[in-house]
Amino acid sequence: MSGGVDSSVTASILKENGFAVHGFFMLLPVPGIEKHIKRVQAVARHLDIPLHLVEIADIFNREVMDYFIRTYQQGLTPNPCVVCNRQVKFGALLKEILNRGMDKMATGHYARIARLDSGNFVLQRGRDPIKDQSYFLCRLSFKQLQNLILPLGELTKEEVHALAEKMDLRSIHGPESQDICFLADETVSGFFDKQGFHDSPGDIMTAGGKGIGQHSGLWHYTIGQRRGLGLPDATPWYVKRLDAENNRLIVCKNEDLFTRHIVVRDVLWTETAPSAPWQGLVQIRGRHPASPASVSPGLHGEWTILFDERQRAVTPGQFAVFYRQDTVMGSGVITDKAA
Repeated sequence: MSGGVDSSVTASILKENGFAVHGFFMLLPVPGIEKHIKRVQAVARHLDIPLHLVEIADIFNREVMDYFIRTYQQGLTPNPCVVCNRQVKFGALLKEILNRGMDKMATGHYARIARLDSGNFVLQRGRDPIKDQSYFLCRLSFKQLQNLILPLGELTKEEVHALAEKMDLRSIHGPESQDICFLADETVSGFFDKQGFHDSPGDIMTAGGKGIGQHSGLWHYTIGQRRGLGLPDATPWYVKRLDAENNRLIVCKNEDLFTRHIVVRDVLWTETAPSAPWQGLVQIRGRHPASPASVSPGLHGEWTILFDERQRAVTPGQFAVFYRQDTVMGSGVITDKAA
């Protein structure tokens, strides 16, 4: 439980359906944790359910915070929510919940779980296309999925708010959870400064190797960014690549941001790896439409993705998620290699 509308409505739905519901709150090194605790305590009192506070900061620091810092230092763009879901929320926390005698873990995510004829459990998109969170749950394993209940998967956000009103939760629950909880309202550069990693200015280069300016530190930028470059020209410049090894920001024109080929590593398939090439839909970031593509094995365990249509601003470090219609079939980490 976070104390937000989604987890609060989830707990209430389960209680109304006869489940013996316990609330679990992760004690994490995030800003305003005391306010979060008071909010979730108020929700638990309103629902009349036991609340457990679980100390989980050490594994969060190791698996999420260190990953976030390390990935940016490598010139890549991390997705801490995907990593946290697999390693912390549905990893360490799920284990703790089961160890305390619970039969299942439930969350307020907008996604669905289905059971195949083989007995395997798979993740599917939530019914609300705008709130669907299957992308961020893409790395969950069969064992994790079989212990989960996702009551909001069949609901829209509007329906959840209507239920919150009906359940008299409106005045108790807090705002929605933020994507990157440990940043709160802080910028990435501000976060790094507090961690003791200060800005390191360097050259802005064109893809052809021409120096055209100075950047203020690579973690100020992301692939496809236009604003804040300070590069006046007849047509805008965009960030194409973060060259961490040489502390260079590589820029290009808009037409050079498009590609049909990408390489992914650390690929996880829902079941066994399919016969190649696998064909389906591939989504390259959280709020981006999935596109038809083929996925084929390459060298050293990597896989190559060939899209039917060119994709803009593909971002190394993000996850490419493979779908067959609405079902998650697998995922991989986008590399900075050319196919």
